[in-house]
Amino acid sequence: MPGIVHVVDDDASFRTAIERRLKKAGYEVATYSSAQQLLERLPDENTSGCILLDVQIPGLSGPELQARLNALGCSLPIVFLTGHADIQTTVKTIKAGAQDFLTKPVSSDQLLGAIERALAQYEIARAQRNRLDAMRAQIAAFTPRERQVFELMVRGKINKQIAHELGTTERTIKAHRQQVMEKAKVQSLAELVSIAEKLGVLAQVAKGDSG
Repeated sequence: MPGIVHVVDDDASFRTAIERRLKKAGYEVATYSSAQQLLERLPDENTSGCILLDVQIPGLSGPELQARLNALGCSLPIVFLTGHADIQTTVKTIKAGAQDFLTKPVSSDQLLGAIERALAQYEIARAQRNRLDAMRAQIAAFTPRERQVFELMVRGKINKQIAHELGTTERTIKAHRQQVMEKAKVQSLAELVSIAEKLGVLAQVAKGDSG
């Protein structure tokens, strides 16, 4: 499914040419003459899209806008465009999460290939975010006692140890354990540990242990 390509470039004729090219390929296009303009009209991340960003734009540069968007938690993939390829800038932006780095003049094949990859990346990231949100909701459904049992389970404690630590019986812990597995919608302890790891719960628990 084609998405929206957000084109940020201070060259009006370039913006027009790119917009024409992308619309012809079936994409929706939004253009911005400066980084500031994009920040003022922040793209909706729930809509499939990517940002086509010129490196050298007056005011806030492309890499500076990338840093600002990262700080805001914007996860739209960025494809950089530059008139003067510079290894240092390329490495810096790719390390900061840029999807691609193209040198002008860019051929239609190159451009469309980069945008396709960026939009595919967006879909992967969105699916991961949705999975994490679902996991968070599952954990939020735990009662305070189930949350304690969950944290002890993912630390590798067995029922006997958990019962001792929480001052209750193994039988009670067994029941809580079953509830935790059901609410988290998992079949195995390994899956539960994986959820805890993805949500950063394991790191928090480890921190609590060392503190």
